[in-house]
Amino acid sequence: MAAHNDLGMLGEEKSVEYLQSKGYVIKHRNWRSGKYEIDIVAENDKYLVVVEVKTRKSGTLLSPVESVNKTKIRNLVYAANAYIRRFNVTKQTRFDIISMTIDQTGSVDSLEHYEDAFLPYVNM
Repeated sequence: MAAHNDLGMLGEEKSVEYLQSKGYVIKHRNWRSGKYEIDIVAENDKYLVVVEVKTRKSGTLLSPVESVNKTKIRNLVYAANAYIRRFNVTKQTRFDIISMTIDQTGSVDSLEHYEDAFLPYVNM
């Protein structure tokens, strides 16, 4: 497996641990609908939380969260819509981003959790 895939999987694992420590219940990981994917589907008392995880090596110039562009947001919204329909979700949905950097030892160097990071575009 490519090194960037390993880094992404490590970032998702660390994100799950972080979310669980904050009381979130993890419903699914890497949930797919066709070509669309949600990294983590979590839940708290109030929301279904769709989480996009962005992981980079420490020292990278571009912040991981900066790579979440309009296309990525659109794809997340499509996947979330499919998830909501598939599982008949009635809770409000929130879109979060977890942005982290990992050092050479595999430890989290920084982790930022952006709750309610974006609203779905109306005209997609």
